[in-house]
Amino acid sequence: MHTPSFPVLQSAHRTRPVPLWRPVSAVLAVACLATLAGCAGPALQATQSPSTQSATVVPAAAWPERLQQWLPADVLLLGEQHDAPDHQRLQREAVAWLASRGQLAALVMEMAERGRSTQGLPRDASEAQVRAALQWDDAAWPWKAYGPVVMAAVGTGVPVLGGNLPRTRMRAAMADASLDQHLPAPALAEQQQAMRDGHCGLLPESQIAPMARIQIARDASMAQTAQEALRSGQTVLLVAGGGHVLRHLGVPTHWPASLVSKVVVAQVEHAPVAIKSGAQADAVVQTPALPPRDVCAELREQWRPAPPGQKV
Repeated sequence: MHTPSFPVLQSAHRTRPVPLWRPVSAVLAVACLATLAGCAGPALQATQSPSTQSATVVPAAAWPERLQQWLPADVLLLGEQHDAPDHQRLQREAVAWLASRGQLAALVMEMAERGRSTQGLPRDASEAQVRAALQWDDAAWPWKAYGPVVMAAVGTGVPVLGGNLPRTRMRAAMADASLDQHLPAPALAEQQQAMRDGHCGLLPESQIAPMARIQIARDASMAQTAQEALRSGQTVLLVAGGGHVLRHLGVPTHWPASLVSKVVVAQVEHAPVAIKSGAQADAVVQTPALPPRDVCAELREQWRPAPPGQKV
């Protein structure tokens, strides 16, 4: 098998395979496409943690009016499946609903790097101005999908903040063994297994721990960005891949206990593993199923041995 000189970055916990891989060498040149940024194969699916409380199941038709039941909150985390257009629609509607009530402090997005923001731009800023301010990478995160979410916030005067780990810090994160100590052993094992599953079992075992470290570092970056954006009486909306927002595994593990957060995960119907535990999320918003696709087969083809004599 031909593999890239660097491992492929893992994606947020998805509910089905999606074609979002990139070698780390490419990601270090541009922001990775899905969550860990996500760039993975079979969904990084959350296992069901023991909990006496079940996550509330919300039909998409009830959105966004049901947002009120999770407020007040310092941060509302909204997890997505990156290739599901309905999930970006839910994000746009959440931005509009919160902003219209004066409750939205900021929109923090995995889809832009920490340190990039629209602060200082006028409400009537053009899409070109906004993309420049965020240094938006359209190859990784299609503006056609996320632009309406971003512009909905900018148009109401709400700052949009990049939260993702800057690509310049990825190599350091991969080598930072101290990140292995952040999660309890069972959660770290779950994160590492997600790296294996998310890459269809094709990654060398030596690359699993570095991949999990980047996932944890990305969560820490988004958590810090959201915490810095807190405003009394308002809510920060954090948009990221579904795996990043899980309470027992992702961004919330990097916050103090005093910070009040609510977790809502958008999930396509017929997901192989449903998020049901209240230990992971407060609610799951169900959206229509997507057409099936064998992304593992695509990845195997991408990494197949090169023909004799062909440069790779």
